[in-house]
Amino acid sequence: MDAATTAVILVGYQNDYFSAEGILHSALEDNRRVQEVLHNTLNLLEALKPSSVPFIHTPIVFTEDYSELLDPVGILKIIKDTGAFKRGAPGSQTVPELMALGARMLSLPGKRGLNCFSNTSVHEHLQQAAVTDVLIAGAVTSLCIDTAGREAADLGYRVHILEDCMVARTSFEQEYFAKEIMPLYANVTDSQAVIAQLYA
Repeated sequence: MDAATTAVILVGYQNDYFSAEGILHSALEDNRRVQEVLHNTLNLLEALKPSSVPFIHTPIVFTEDYSELLDPVGILKIIKDTGAFKRGAPGSQTVPELMALGARMLSLPGKRGLNCFSNTSVHEHLQQAAVTDVLIAGAVTSLCIDTAGREAADLGYRVHILEDCMVARTSFEQEYFAKEIMPLYANVTDSQAVIAQLYA
């Protein structure tokens, strides 16, 4: 992995997940884990800030009537029913800690489902930057993180899932996906190992 051809993809770092007042915060079983993930992610970004590694955030935001969703099921139905990630609402906003990175953080909106590559320009930006390796972090492990990793692998990127920078709905889900599912298509690693490798 080389900093010149590596990018960080950040998924779901929004108040509805990461703030104690967030609509879906309680859907994440381990509140302590949520804060640890945010802390680890911010440490990673701070360490990589002097490098050329792009930081790409892919927020999910819906219109007030959720007209983008036609007969949603599962998590998307929960989002609609609870009013989460609604445009203009505090919960849809990127967490302030990421916002504090200013121009260093590239926000690419358009995500309307599980896949941060769908309906966004993520792939185009990665291609323009000649990226070969992607580091994926955020929420939720079994849904958007797993989907992002699979899609990135299908698109030909080397995928590195940051286990200490992703949060699941339950501890069982976190362990199962990190140990049994994600290693089938990605390198499951952690932020400290990545920092050491990129600065070796």
